[in-house]
Amino acid sequence: MIDTDKARDDLEKILKTKEYTVYHDSKGFIATWWDQAKEWVAAQIEKLFPAIDSARGASGPILISIIAVGIILLALSVYFLIRNSKRNRLLRGQKPLQSRKDMNWTYLRHLEEAEKHEGDEEYTLSIRHLFLALLLYFHEKGLLEARIWKTNWDYYDELRKVNQQKAELFFKLARFFEEVTYGERNVQKDEYWQFHNEAISLLSDKEEGNRL
Repeated sequence: MIDTDKARDDLEKILKTKEYTVYHDSKGFIATWWDQAKEWVAAQIEKLFPAIDSARGASGPILISIIAVGIILLALSVYFLIRNSKRNRLLRGQKPLQSRKDMNWTYLRHLEEAEKHEGDEEYTLSIRHLFLALLLYFHEKGLLEARIWKTNWDYYDELRKVNQQKAELFFKLARFFEEVTYGERNVQKDEYWQFHNEAISLLSDKEEGNRL
């Protein structure tokens, strides 16, 4: 037969063990915190809507909704932080204006040079001059300040403060420009024309846009 006294003593020892008491206490703390949180939510609901009689019952689902919204907002914050950090790394290292000559040319001169290389199907060089034309055009219009020491990230950061839509398209063009110029990407004809058309769309004056 089973020794009931011994079984009872063993059970009492188990209940007194540190592992069991810690689990029991932690479970009690969580339950207590949850009840207190629901009470607080119910109290706020009663303050806002005194006519509601079932605030205590509704506090649980509302609290869950609040926590869910908080998690979503936190996730969105982390997403935008990571995205901006990634963009920063993508455009931080390269300086598009490599010499005083690049800076001293007008954007119209760069457009002419791009057109010449385009006719020779030298798309890499044409893309470079198109991008520099765009950069100096923005400089002339006061949307950013072109300097030899600045990177494309610096220009993007300046541009988005005055025109978010132009900044996003500039970012896209800057990435492609860097892949072609520094990554030695082989440019296909259709890729060139897509870059060309998007760059020209940012040159707002029709007369200038029709030059190419």
